[in-house]
Amino acid sequence: MKNSNKQITRVFKRVMLTLLIVLSSAFTTINAQSDPVRLGFIPLTDCSPIVMAKELGLFKKYGVEVIVTKESSWANVRDKILTGELDGAHCLYSMPFSVYTGVGGKAGSEMKIAMMLNVNGQAITLSNDFCGKVGFKQMNKVTPVVAAKLKAEKEVTFAMTFPGGTHDLWLRNWMSIAGLNQKAVKIITIPPPQMVANMKVGNMDGFCVGEPWGGVAVKQGIGFTQVASQDIWKDHPEKALVVNKDFSSKRKADLVKVMKAVMEACIWLDNPSNRKKAAAIIGRAPYVNAPADVIEARLMGDYNLGCNQGTQVYAKDYMLFHKGGMVNYPRKSYAIWAMAQFVRFGYLKEAPNYAAIADKLILQDLYEEVAKSMKVKVPNDDMKPFSLTMDKTVFDPSNPAAYLKVVKR
Repeated sequence: MKNSNKQITRVFKRVMLTLLIVLSSAFTTINAQSDPVRLGFIPLTDCSPIVMAKELGLFKKYGVEVIVTKESSWANVRDKILTGELDGAHCLYSMPFSVYTGVGGKAGSEMKIAMMLNVNGQAITLSNDFCGKVGFKQMNKVTPVVAAKLKAEKEVTFAMTFPGGTHDLWLRNWMSIAGLNQKAVKIITIPPPQMVANMKVGNMDGFCVGEPWGGVAVKQGIGFTQVASQDIWKDHPEKALVVNKDFSSKRKADLVKVMKAVMEACIWLDNPSNRKKAAAIIGRAPYVNAPADVIEARLMGDYNLGCNQGTQVYAKDYMLFHKGGMVNYPRKSYAIWAMAQFVRFGYLKEAPNYAAIADKLILQDLYEEVAKSMKVKVPNDDMKPFSLTMDKTVFDPSNPAAYLKVVKR
């Protein structure tokens, strides 16, 4: 009888242990699924899709809890995505390729692009030292004025926001188009919201950054817009929804919900009647913390250029967030173009494996799945040759080496 009781006890203990393991596993799974998604952003106008998805209740609509956090710099965003402190963020589209190739981070570190957030809407701002000497889009006057300034002051400094990031690439392309030797000037890295303050105290002669900071520099009378990024390349890729590698694989269902909410916010933002409301919201201190009137004006394509240059109105090539699905598709050809710039401008001594890296870091299949479920058109122009608006050199994503042989450094 005693042996029988002992056997029953052992069986009971085994059953209870198994039940505890099952319950623990189930609780862990439920808890993981219920963990809020953490998305970061940098104070820039093009953080609007993430901010407005939160403010409009779209994350809640699609059944996912999202915590949106303001970050201090792109390097901070990079580090937090890689460690998993952030599940994803509003991010420079070229950053994952910069990091993976070792230009802007530890080589081999993976950050995944889920979708694009916007095109256009960045600018080259010059200090008032250039006012009256270089006008709007007067590219041929840049180099002579810089040369004179170098002779008088020994140093000319330009700022961008992250090595190999989009602002860095627009700045260097601008220099190339202007015929300016990049080794003759100093190029520094400054976080976007600190650009205006640094120019005000004379730390740089010009900068490339996203709005509203170009517009804020004009409003404060410390600089002027020499060219907008859409003048350099109309409808260029700009920011992306970039996510942590594990998050993209282990919480795919939540990522899909996030993407749907952000997509709907992008569609909402492309309705001009919604942009005034968006400007008022993102201008608040928890987000961009900048004057709503400056944000709204440039969101509407109405650019006060500063330096008594009047106003430039962009009717079809201002900041866009959707454009019938043309904006949001993450193209591998644009990834290859960005990496080709790393070789062009000396960041990389040898060409990387362009196609393999683009395949690894871009969640193109997932995007197509989400787009089709929302009846959003998926463009069919990926991997086709293209040229920038100012630099007419043809870039064939299937043959970057041919482009690098002829493009100006």
